[in-house]
Amino acid sequence: SRCGLIAATMCGILAVLGCVDNSQAKRSRIIELSRRLRHRGPDWSGLHCYEDCYLAHERLAIVDPTSGDQPLYNEDKTVVVTVNGEIYNHKALRENLKSHQFRTGSDCEVIAHLYEEHGEEFVDMLDGMFAFVLLDTRDKSFIAARDAIGITPLYIGWGLDGSVWFASEMKALSDDCEQFMSFPPGHIYSSKQGGLRRWYNPPWFSEQVPSIPYDPLAVRNTFEKAVIKRLMTDVPFGVLLSGGLDSSLVASVTLRHLEKSEAARQWGSKLHTFCIGLEGSPDLKAGKEVADYLGTRHHELHFTVQEGIDAIEEVIYHVETYDVTTIRASTPMFLMSRKIKSLGVKMVLSGEGSDEIFGGYLYFHKAPNKKEFHEETCRKIKALHQYDCLRANKSTSAWGVEARVPFLDKEFINVAMSIDPEWKMIKPDMGRIEKWVLRNAFDDEENPYLPKHILYRQKEQFSDGVGYSWIDGLKDHANKHVSDTMLTNASFVFPDNTPLTKEAYYYRTIFEKFFPKSAARATVPGGPSVACSTAKAVEWDAAWSQNLDPSGRAALGVHVAAYEEDKAEEDPRPEKLQKLAEKTEAIV
Repeated sequence: SRCGLIAATMCGILAVLGCVDNSQAKRSRIIELSRRLRHRGPDWSGLHCYEDCYLAHERLAIVDPTSGDQPLYNEDKTVVVTVNGEIYNHKALRENLKSHQFRTGSDCEVIAHLYEEHGEEFVDMLDGMFAFVLLDTRDKSFIAARDAIGITPLYIGWGLDGSVWFASEMKALSDDCEQFMSFPPGHIYSSKQGGLRRWYNPPWFSEQVPSIPYDPLAVRNTFEKAVIKRLMTDVPFGVLLSGGLDSSLVASVTLRHLEKSEAARQWGSKLHTFCIGLEGSPDLKAGKEVADYLGTRHHELHFTVQEGIDAIEEVIYHVETYDVTTIRASTPMFLMSRKIKSLGVKMVLSGEGSDEIFGGYLYFHKAPNKKEFHEETCRKIKALHQYDCLRANKSTSAWGVEARVPFLDKEFINVAMSIDPEWKMIKPDMGRIEKWVLRNAFDDEENPYLPKHILYRQKEQFSDGVGYSWIDGLKDHANKHVSDTMLTNASFVFPDNTPLTKEAYYYRTIFEKFFPKSAARATVPGGPSVACSTAKAVEWDAAWSQNLDPSGRAALGVHVAAYEEDKAEEDPRPEKLQKLAEKTEAIV
């Protein structure tokens, strides 16, 4: 039945538990703070108060927008839940809750009933992306939990009055909490047990090297299932298509299964794809080529370096980071999401996570052995919530668009991370480029998913692919705003996580303006990185410590448009930009 599809989806949640003050003024304050999350859920607001506990919700309705408003309850309303997320296996879970009476068709309502049935130990049964807070009014206990990888953002904070706060974004609790932090992915907070514990314990988490032989069909089938379950929607949707391997596979697989999906019955089987870039950028050219091959309704969105620069402050406010790569890549995504929303599209599928799982970043070429390769992929997946998940969720949510990420499906990660990493290693002599195991899994001669040259195209980082002059323009802009003296004194002005470049310094000053507390600063990761590596992987190549730039071009000798070897300083000089532009052409 249709009501079985009603979803709560991407929203904003704020919960304050155990306030000493429960006056009307406090209620007004919580409504005001919840309003800071309204971009995440412009469709409806809900607030539930029980004695000294408040659960607020800003809803973005993706599936059957007429019901499923939150907070959600159990039968007698003694259990209250506010949820931001998608539970893809809600129908199967309902089957095992036959004795329970459901009030809505919301996919998230199962959470209240699972808690009644199983107590706190039900979170691992959920297949999806979520952040939720559940209040049991019978004993005034509460729990909060976040999905396995941290696709959905969540923060936890503590007030001076002993209250505990939870919010989808830092901006809703940073002013009122004495201390706060990013809620760790795959964890549950329990007031009964007093603190956080990890509910997500997959085999790969220990980082031990797996030994299962590569099975291309297992990779393909699990990924197809991951895409199919994400086609649960009652509003128009699309696919973000940069023309790289990951987004092209998402688009190709979506198109194969669209006709049979619930979504096609309402919106037709014409798939909409979206791409953004500077005029003439690698992504625009590649995206159009894939869209033409697949026959999608393709929307090409252009932006200028100046438009990007003008949006930086707003991007930092929304994405809540000062990490250089994240801001570089969030800005085009933020601009694209605005245009996508203006076309009436509320949900998009996106290709995040593949590079972390398969070692797709160019620096993986230098991995000394399969053990180090595997450990780095594990570290990268564990850190995703601070980087690409944060970017994909918040830069789209800024405009009330939801991003779904099939590569970060729980089952797909289990399959992909159980493969003997020897298969993932980059071996040019055997014709194996980065992510060969994924490319090969979709290399179907009979019924091709993609043309060969696209299936085997080299990795472009999103912030590079939108056009190399984007990053060079950002650096030039930062140089005008940050003097040499400012950078020299950076370690005194910013003793924690000191910015090492003018670009990083520029972003940091904007971040501090919005989020001045030291707790906010600590939610952002730091440390040396080259071409998106973790700090540990910088040790793989001695030359990298001279060129700590997070762009993919910094993996010297690996990327076709690598920075010239002699340019270890921070900035590509203007006369060299023309050469870079010419090399860009060579890539595509």
